[in-house]
Amino acid sequence: MYLWFWIISKLYAIIELVNESMENYDLTRAARQISDFLVDDVSNWYVRRSRRRFWKSENDTDKLSAYNTLYQCLVTVSKLLAPFTPFVAEEMYQNLVCSVSPDQTESVHLADFPVAETDKIDQHLAADVRLIMRVSSLGRAARSDAGIKVRQPLSRILIKVASERQKRALKHLASQVLEEVNVKELEVVDDMPVTKHKEWPLASEGDVLVMLDTDITPELAAEGMAREIVRRLQMMRRSAGFEIADHIITYYQGDDYIKSVFTDSADYIRQETLSEQLVDRAPEEGAYMESFKLEGHELSVGVMKLG
Repeated sequence: MYLWFWIISKLYAIIELVNESMENYDLTRAARQISDFLVDDVSNWYVRRSRRRFWKSENDTDKLSAYNTLYQCLVTVSKLLAPFTPFVAEEMYQNLVCSVSPDQTESVHLADFPVAETDKIDQHLAADVRLIMRVSSLGRAARSDAGIKVRQPLSRILIKVASERQKRALKHLASQVLEEVNVKELEVVDDMPVTKHKEWPLASEGDVLVMLDTDITPELAAEGMAREIVRRLQMMRRSAGFEIADHIITYYQGDDYIKSVFTDSADYIRQETLSEQLVDRAPEEGAYMESFKLEGHELSVGVMKLG
């Protein structure tokens, strides 16, 4: 739910900033605010954090809410862009509004320019999410420095921040960091154990320090293998020409380790790939097949669309 409050708050904050900048003839600042909102806030955070709601949510109301919020953001952006990129803004508006609601204003250039509802702007929430985004970015940077793929789960992320408010924000929105960085536990610390764990990667930005526990247990390694299998299956779905919502049957063949990963992570693999069945044998005729080696283990996989 925080995502809805945050993106709507950001939307009205951007409207207020754009109006203020234009009144002061600072058009460069206004344009940059729109660009940053569309790229950083809408695309890189809201859409990515909502992807399960868009694709796999079984609650139609929840899915519709996610789409409606995105729609509201994009329509508003088209109106904000109208003075800067008139043809792009018009194309967006025609596609988003006129194609589905012919009774609406026939052109973005005839529509009212957006006005902020300032009572919906939450600066504290904006600061909290900005912190979460910074921490997630630093966590991914630490992974990169250590040469560990994002698909490989890790046990802990250790975070040091400057204020008690930041600590509360991290604890309140911990699940977002855990998913973004792919770690099991978030620990807010007063001092980083740098001397004790010199091999653990450390990343920092201003008053925020992030360290990753990179000790990988066999259980974490198996989970990482499951995620890699899911990635390969998703690529196979595209190569086979399946639609994003098509349900499939997945056939697999491999050694005992591969079989144990499929068995132990069956629910996860099925959910992420829309596989109705995971079958431990050669595929039926007509299935799309690929073979590859993962961490030294040979694996043959076939996918077939249901129906």
